[in-house]
Amino acid sequence: MAEQKQDPKKDSIWSRYTEEDKQALEALSAGYRDFLSRCKTERESAAEAVRRAEAAGYRNLAEILSAGEKIRPGDKVYAVNMKKAVVLFNIGTEPLEKGMTILGAHIDTCRLDVKQNPLYEDGGLAYLDTHYYGGIKKYQWVTLPLAIHGVVAKKDGTVQEIVIGEDESDPVFCVTDLLIHLSQEQMKKTAAKVIEGEGLDILVGNYPLKKDDKESVKEGVLRLIKEKYGMEEEDFQSAELALVPAGKARDLGFDRSMVLGYGQDDRVCAYTSLVAMLETEQVRKTACCLLVDKEEIGSVGATGMRSRFFENTVAELMNAMGVYSELGLRRVLASSRMLSSDVSSAYDALYASSYDKKNVAYLGKGMVFNKFTGARGKSGSNDANAEYLGEIRAMMEKHHVHYQLSELGKVDLGGGGTIAYIMSLYGMQVIDSGVGVLSMHAPWEATSKIDIYETKKGYAAFLKEA
Repeated sequence: MAEQKQDPKKDSIWSRYTEEDKQALEALSAGYRDFLSRCKTERESAAEAVRRAEAAGYRNLAEILSAGEKIRPGDKVYAVNMKKAVVLFNIGTEPLEKGMTILGAHIDTCRLDVKQNPLYEDGGLAYLDTHYYGGIKKYQWVTLPLAIHGVVAKKDGTVQEIVIGEDESDPVFCVTDLLIHLSQEQMKKTAAKVIEGEGLDILVGNYPLKKDDKESVKEGVLRLIKEKYGMEEEDFQSAELALVPAGKARDLGFDRSMVLGYGQDDRVCAYTSLVAMLETEQVRKTACCLLVDKEEIGSVGATGMRSRFFENTVAELMNAMGVYSELGLRRVLASSRMLSSDVSSAYDALYASSYDKKNVAYLGKGMVFNKFTGARGKSGSNDANAEYLGEIRAMMEKHHVHYQLSELGKVDLGGGGTIAYIMSLYGMQVIDSGVGVLSMHAPWEATSKIDIYETKKGYAAFLKEA
């Protein structure tokens, strides 16, 4: 029998790295872990993107417009949408009508959101009622240490930022589970039913304010949050508070080759897109980095990709450049090219039956491209043109980017979507690209450092070449 040759795209690429490469990889990974640890909500990620952009010389588009200034090639600007979405532009030397090169990722993550009337007491315990956000396996969220991140908007117009559970001196919170000794009936339920959505309430207190008084524990919790945050119970009505896994992202494995952290879908692609954008100096075509909200629930709402934020911002940009027209805007969008920067499922040997081994991403094999996503018969998918994929392959190989082609899993098992199909509605060329992830949508997800580094290289190559 002839010896079977291995596909070079499936070989590990660690051995090909120089010491300089490894140092750059570790530096990127350290910054990424810090980003994961500090920015666990879309508001926090957007604020960090603005901070980094301004440090790199980007200016606020709204301030430029209010001052009546013109925008010219070489200028770097950004715009923010409701503190939950951000877009950056590096103005190129070519006319805008020839299109832009766009990196687009999302910065929202799966979590438990606190309801508007959440606080109650039962059995001497105080709880916060929650509504889960995004596609989760509910049983994964019990008995974990959780932190509260978010804001409280009060009637006087002040907005109080809240983070509780990340500092070592902070308390944490959790969803309780039924003890194994009493769980015979619970264990008969399917995984989808073993923990119900209405059972994801957060334990927040047990200390009674006054002995034997009804709801004294709840009153004790209210007193504490009023003393520390000036917050009344009714202020929950205009709050956005999320429960997320407490703690920092960490190196994973004896060899420290991977990253374990919360919300890597899709902040791994958001971070690498942002870093690539900020490292890119002069460009021929205008470069754009778009970080949006609400992808995990269908890209809806004023801060999701379905909103007109991006289109309206491009129109404002064109107007400030003195080139706006409705037809011109349509030409800019149709002529643009985009990498929809989102994660892909990575092969997990413990669940091998869920994957087509020939068409799946592997950790440590580099940047991932998905020609299509969607579910089963490609439902809800952007299916990229073969010609565009051929051009992308040439770009990656020119810049020595290690990449792989992937699907999410076996055809009939399900699937998922990204923002790619929304942007393709403008007529632009779009393909999904990003990092392979293990345990996607779990409270803690795993990625490969080398895939993170290669993806950043790939995004930088795209901005230079597309």
